[in-house]
Amino acid sequence: MTIERKHTKQRMSRIVVHNNTVYLCGQVCADATKGIKEQTQTMLDKVDALLVEAGSDREHMLSATVYIKDMKDFKDMNEVWDAWVPEGHAPARACVEAAMARPELLVEVSVIAAVKG
Repeated sequence: MTIERKHTKQRMSRIVVHNNTVYLCGQVCADATKGIKEQTQTMLDKVDALLVEAGSDREHMLSATVYIKDMKDFKDMNEVWDAWVPEGHAPARACVEAAMARPELLVEVSVIAAVKG
């Protein structure tokens, strides 16, 4: 079985596709100076673009792990998340409070999806 890696550097690949399954590395916001809603939206915009590049989309998400810096932002993050996930296509999801790689980051997500077929 082949493993396809895209945007590969020393530390990680942004996309890995194996056995018709897409694995995305953790995605963060485009602008870490913004609040939780804006960070969540631009993070999910990145997920959209990577899923399309990998031959998938948000209707084919299987699993998502959300890392949030502070659970006080859980409700606002979920407001953006719920509007983004297509009705009837919610992935299995975990959300945990976590220390981030940079202090200004408020949220990160890692997604696994099926290739559209």
